[in-house]
Amino acid sequence: MIVITTPTGTIGAAVAESLRAAGAPLRLIARDPARLPETLREHTDVVVGSHADPAVLTTALTGAAALFVLVPPNFAAPDVTGHYLGFARPIAQAVRAHAVPRIVAVSSLGRGFGGPAGFLSAAWAMDDTLESSGAAYRSLQAAFFMENLLHQVDLIRSRGMFVLAADPDAPLAAVATADIARTAADLLADTSWTGQQDVPVREPVDHTPRQMAQIISETLGRPVTYQQATLADHRARYASSGASPATVDAMIEMAEAQTAGVYPPVRDAGVGTTFRQWCASVLAPAVAAARG
Repeated sequence: MIVITTPTGTIGAAVAESLRAAGAPLRLIARDPARLPETLREHTDVVVGSHADPAVLTTALTGAAALFVLVPPNFAAPDVTGHYLGFARPIAQAVRAHAVPRIVAVSSLGRGFGGPAGFLSAAWAMDDTLESSGAAYRSLQAAFFMENLLHQVDLIRSRGMFVLAADPDAPLAAVATADIARTAADLLADTSWTGQQDVPVREPVDHTPRQMAQIISETLGRPVTYQQATLADHRARYASSGASPATVDAMIEMAEAQTAGVYPPVRDAGVGTTFRQWCASVLAPAVAAARG
């Protein structure tokens, strides 16, 4: 039995659907089972509740052969690291109690970075806690999500620009969430691996934001430029969206860490989705739909 958390989210749903299609026995932890696709509701065991709840974990992890962990965002959290550990600690305890042999979790690229890194630091604290369970562990070290740009579809469509806090000429490691889900599903289906290891998940070649703008322009067939936001603008935008002060601080720390080179350069060209492929298959249809 493979246990999947966040099965109604983008990544969790893709992991669950991939494994279901392959015939793997699944148990899903879901706060709202009504949000699950019909195929998953009908062909999986569903445990209702949160994977921060020890009672829910006891039910879900009994007889489990593997566990997929993703901490759901909570922009109202008063303590970002505390939010991550609020899931990781009861999971680690339940994994020990039920002798779950393998865990795969979504974390962040750059583990081992020496300075504060906001959300990235919180994810690495989760890694440390889950590793303390003693289970075989794979930390999926994800880079900047390409899907973050979907929040700026209207800006791209109407003004021909997108905005980040990153240096326009510094490479920014990125990843398509489909590659995170694919990597997770492959590991969860594989019963042969042991030990604890970080697994980088990123596109094969890093691009600078300025290069990303050029690729978007070529894909959409019209000019799109990149604008670097100041950290003050970055802070004001998140604060105005209703994020907690802790979340705003974590966003700023993450942006500062990215500028400081938290993501190591790519070493070996991989086989993941390139930014150009993602723009053609995901961003361009989203921009077209917004125009409609």
